[in-house]
Amino acid sequence: MYNQSSAEPVKSHRKNSAAIKNLKRIAALSTFGGLLFGIDTGVINGALVFMKLPEELNLNSTNEGLVTSSITLGAALGAVTAGYLSDRFGRRRVLFYLSFVFLAFTAACSIAPNAWAMIIFRFLLGLAVGGASVVVPTYLSELSTPSIRGRLVSQNELMITGGQLLAFTVNAILGTSFASYTGIWRWMIAFGMIPSLCLLVGMLIVPESPRWMVMKGCVDKASETLSKVRETSEEVGHEISQIRTTLNQAGKTKQAGFRDLRIPWIRRLVLIGTGIGIMQQIIGINIMMYYGTTILMESGFGHSAALIANIFNGVVSVLATYTGMRLMNRVNRRKMLLTGITGTGISLVAIAWISHALVQSPLLPYLVILTTMIFLGFFQGCISPTTWLLMSEIFPQKLRGLGMGVATFFLWISNFLVGAFFPVLLANIGLSQTFIVFVACNMASYLFAWKFVPETRGKSLEQIQVNSSMLKR
Repeated sequence: MYNQSSAEPVKSHRKNSAAIKNLKRIAALSTFGGLLFGIDTGVINGALVFMKLPEELNLNSTNEGLVTSSITLGAALGAVTAGYLSDRFGRRRVLFYLSFVFLAFTAACSIAPNAWAMIIFRFLLGLAVGGASVVVPTYLSELSTPSIRGRLVSQNELMITGGQLLAFTVNAILGTSFASYTGIWRWMIAFGMIPSLCLLVGMLIVPESPRWMVMKGCVDKASETLSKVRETSEEVGHEISQIRTTLNQAGKTKQAGFRDLRIPWIRRLVLIGTGIGIMQQIIGINIMMYYGTTILMESGFGHSAALIANIFNGVVSVLATYTGMRLMNRVNRRKMLLTGITGTGISLVAIAWISHALVQSPLLPYLVILTTMIFLGFFQGCISPTTWLLMSEIFPQKLRGLGMGVATFFLWISNFLVGAFFPVLLANIGLSQTFIVFVACNMASYLFAWKFVPETRGKSLEQIQVNSSMLKR
């Protein structure tokens, strides 16, 4: 009697462990897209100093901004395109083809002969970066359960910050050990080809999104996939039924296109998602991610010291992202977002004051690196993972591809503008006044988040869709 009564819980525990293990494996393989996102955006931080040299690409201030930010302009186009393509052809298939784009244009960037070739190649590489930024969170949110969706989707953000840390570390190793080697920046960029190959192989292994398969009428295949990542057959059946019911109710927005933006509740939902994306960028994260080495050199660090110190920014980003993942299912999304914006705003005020009041002090570079680390802690721990998670959650199934695409398009356009104009602001109004501009942006972001951002923690995608549809009334 004792053995019989204890057998079922053991079996259930094993089933649960197998389901979680499969979900973690799928998440690890698919988030190589996030790792590439981080590497391809972070590598410029250290490589740019070498590219600017007369014997290399001889960049002027305009070209410096365009080389840095052209990848984000391509990402804006890639975000919209991939959102539509993933709705039509599937999340997994689109990620598979994006891996070829990552591989081809990472190689092209590493052999670029001049500034304009680099700008064009980084723009084309951005197509894959933007595509991955849309498809990976959507894919993960559609595979996960409400109880772990926050942690699983934000794992992509951990991979992004991990990719940036990896890029900063490789830059520091190569930049300090082989600083006199002609074209060392080319090896920094070429490093990204390795994870590109890993993503390609990974997409041959992972399954398609079950929600997408149900949308296309492949219910049996969807059930087969869910059976590997859910605890019981009853749970699989309930989820399939719930997805089908939701899709039937969403018939009016089937394969939503731009013409559907004429419908008020859809337009409002897309505008909220777009505002979340813009808000994330104008807070100022990518002045740290793209120009961290430049900022540290402006503050008084030497070149090698700035490359090494920038690694600490990467370490803080990873640790903060991991902490945010742990908090995601315990703290409401809105609370995390508003706390994060408060922290980044105060950090930027501190950087502006320090860089103005202590301009002659030997403490200046050390205080700047300390305050940038605090900024990154609040941003990566509270704002960034919450932003991507919210954008993957708030859109109904049939609107998700379009909504994520449009929201991420404007996120990347904002990213481009920040990256392109930061060197111009720095050259014309100085470090302190430039950070004051971003303090104002933080204030505007706080007001938007407080007024418009919805709460989604603890709700299934279908429950969120029902709440979203109430906007029609």
